[in-house]
Amino acid sequence: MTAKNEEVKIEKLQKLDQETLERLIEIYMSAYEGMREYGGEGESYAKRYLRWCWGKAKDGFFVAKIGDRIVGFIVCDKDWYSKYEGKTVGAIHEFAVDKAYQGHGIGHKLMDKCLEYLKDTGRIELWVGEKNYGAMKFYEKYGFKKVGQHGIWVRMVKDTKKEIKREEK
Repeated sequence: MTAKNEEVKIEKLQKLDQETLERLIEIYMSAYEGMREYGGEGESYAKRYLRWCWGKAKDGFFVAKIGDRIVGFIVCDKDWYSKYEGKTVGAIHEFAVDKAYQGHGIGHKLMDKCLEYLKDTGRIELWVGEKNYGAMKFYEKYGFKKVGQHGIWVRMVKDTKKEIKREEK
């Protein structure tokens, strides 16, 4: 458990070695505890998925650390082709904070870093489990809107560029 005065650092993940991967899997499994339908088929799935995330979005793979311990992560992709948008957009592929460290603002720090990273993408999309109400509420506070659903997944989007309104004469 973290004391509230411990500093949380957000940094780009430098390498995905075995020890780091195992810690990320622990966080992933912890974050999806009680919501197994959204967390895949367990640790072997998590390992494959996190390796895919690393391969797809290395530059946008950010971790939250307290000291040397990783306590959360977010995977932000500047180059995601959305079949729903018909174009390349920003995407958040995964976002997890260790259950033991939730409620201390770590998720907010990770999201702030991700939104800064994706600010020039025009639009950001993510998918969230239909019963993951806490996450949906969190995303809505950041301006994400529900725009569709496929199976148990809800698609949410956020526009990153303010539209320039024409003055009417």
